[in-house]
Amino acid sequence: MIHRTDDLAADVRQTYDAIVDVRSPSEFAEDHLPGAINLPVLDDAQRAEVGTLFVQRSKFLARRLGASYVARNIADHLDGPLSDRGGGFQPLVYCWRGGQRSTAMATVMDQVGWPVTQLDGGYQTWRRRVVDALYGGGEGAGVSLQPVLLDGLTGSGKTDVLGRLAMLGVQTLDLEALADHRGSLFGATPTPQPSQKAFESRLYAAIETLDVSRPVVVEAESSRIGQITLPPVVWAAMKRAPRVQLNAPLHARVAYVVDQYGAIGADAEALEAALRRLPRHHSRALIETWRNLARDGKLAALVEGLMTEHYDPAYRRSRGEAGQCLGQVEVTDMTSSALAAAAETVATLVAGRD
Repeated sequence: MIHRTDDLAADVRQTYDAIVDVRSPSEFAEDHLPGAINLPVLDDAQRAEVGTLFVQRSKFLARRLGASYVARNIADHLDGPLSDRGGGFQPLVYCWRGGQRSTAMATVMDQVGWPVTQLDGGYQTWRRRVVDALYGGGEGAGVSLQPVLLDGLTGSGKTDVLGRLAMLGVQTLDLEALADHRGSLFGATPTPQPSQKAFESRLYAAIETLDVSRPVVVEAESSRIGQITLPPVVWAAMKRAPRVQLNAPLHARVAYVVDQYGAIGADAEALEAALRRLPRHHSRALIETWRNLARDGKLAALVEGLMTEHYDPAYRRSRGEAGQCLGQVEVTDMTSSALAAAAETVATLVAGRD
């Protein structure tokens, strides 16, 4: 018998042996339930072909063609990714709205003898859950967070300290990692950023693991991380949050950034592309100076110029909206021991909010 559910609580999701998304690869790539695997019953080309036939020629012919594709694709999944699953395999299956595609897969799984569950409402059930939490939709005001911002000038080691705080048992939320971006002009990672919807699913899944009644340390960000926009509930909480300030001398920050962003410094095209993204309020002469430094491979001089003329002034302008400062943490250098000591101090300051 096929079981049905619309319960997507984190502890419930963990009871399934697999969460199976039977939508097309492009739908899956845009967003999916956390931990889901993609076993499409129609690939992108097949879905487009069936849809075109349905609209332009015959609903009957479209359904027949779709059924033949679905049957073959499910057979391939049974012979391939699902071939090692035993009789006790308990999957949760979903499609876009909990309709024909997930019904087809669930029906075959049920006939195999697997205790399968089909998600009522499909992916849309998950998406509503995420939107309600992050945008304050539905009947509630959204998820409630108590962030403490880890603040400081570019290169002051915020990301490193945030990771060390997590190892110390402090609740953290790494927005840059969730967005696959380091948060600055040169922050693009080798992995493309997720879609906005996929980022929001990652963010919501991360928040699910937190005790939201207690403080959570978040690196101070703008409302955008690369191409990603922070959802309003999270951004509103961050704007009113208290902060802990990391302070490090310019020379140490420059050396740290050069070390952290060495890959882009060695890639002339990537460096030029990053410089083209600079705001237009900088003079042409200044931007040309930075381009010449980049072309000459003088990365340290380039980083120092960008810090003093671009990042540091922008940071200071933004401090007008900063919340209560819980404390200043001096980082004399960017060695591992100094960053570890900084994390310990930040952890103590955050504990005072608990």
